[in-house]
Amino acid sequence: MPPRCVVTGSSGLVGAAVAAAVHTAGWAVRGIDRVPGRWTGVVGDLRDPAARRAVLDGCDVLVHAAALHAPHVGRVGEAEFRAVNVDAMEAVLHDAARAGVRRVVYISSTSVYGHALVPTDRAVWVDEQLPPRPRDVYDRTKLAAERLVAAAGIPAVTLRIARCFPEPAPVLAVHLLHRAVGLADVAAATAQVLRHDAVTGVFNIAGRYAFTRADCPALYRDAATLITERLPEVAAAFRDRGWPLPASLDRVYDSTAAGAAFGYRPVHGIDRLL
Repeated sequence: MPPRCVVTGSSGLVGAAVAAAVHTAGWAVRGIDRVPGRWTGVVGDLRDPAARRAVLDGCDVLVHAAALHAPHVGRVGEAEFRAVNVDAMEAVLHDAARAGVRRVVYISSTSVYGHALVPTDRAVWVDEQLPPRPRDVYDRTKLAAERLVAAAGIPAVTLRIARCFPEPAPVLAVHLLHRAVGLADVAAATAQVLRHDAVTGVFNIAGRYAFTRADCPALYRDAATLITERLPEVAAAFRDRGWPLPASLDRVYDSTAAGAAFGYRPVHGIDRLL
C-alpha cells in the first residue's frame, strides 16, 4: 500500500496542483475542501471535527494548504481570518497528532515578511534570515499558523511560497524576474520535500532568478539597465512586445536554502513565459 497523504484545500489553485504532484510521486492522496474537486475526497469544513477526523484517519503525512488568502483582505473580517487560518490550523494539528500523522508540510507565504519587504536604498534580499514584519491580517494569521506548526511536536516543514497566481502577461513577466514562482514549481517542491523525511524548518519557495545579493543596490536604482546587461534576450523580448522594463525592483526572493536542504530546483522562469 502506498503511503497516505492528506492535502487540505485540495480544490484550490495551490492545493490541487500539490495533490496532483504528490499523487504522481507515489502517494495515495486524500483531499479535503469546502467545494468539490478532482482531488477532494471529503467535502467539508476543517472547523468541523467530524470532517477533520474523516480525512486524517489512517494518514501518514499532512500537507496543509487550506487558507483565506491576500485577496480576501478587506472582504473578510479579522475574526473569520483567524478562525480559518489559525484556529482551524490548531485543531487540524491536534487531530493529526492524535491520528498518528508523522509529518506536516505547511504551505505559507512570502507575504509574512510584510513591512520587511519595503526597500530603503536597495532592493531587499529575501532569505529566511529576514525577520517577518506582518502588515495585515493575512500576514499575521499565516505567521501565527507557522508558529503553531513549529510548536506542534510533529516534525514539520513550512514552505513560504512566492507569488504564483494568474496575472496579465506583462505583469507576470516582471514578477518572474524577482518575486514570482511557477505553480508547477510549488507543487514539485512539496512533493520533493516529502521524499526527505529528516528535513524540517522554514524555506522560501521562489522562482529562478538571474540576480545575486550584490545586485540589490543596482536593482533598486536602475533595474532596466541591469536587466539589459544580465538578460539581453529578455530585454529584447520586452521591447518586441512593447512592455516596459521595470525602472526599479523592490525585492528578490532567495530559495537557496530549499535547494540545499531537499534539492529544490525551480524550472519555470521568465524564459518559459516568453
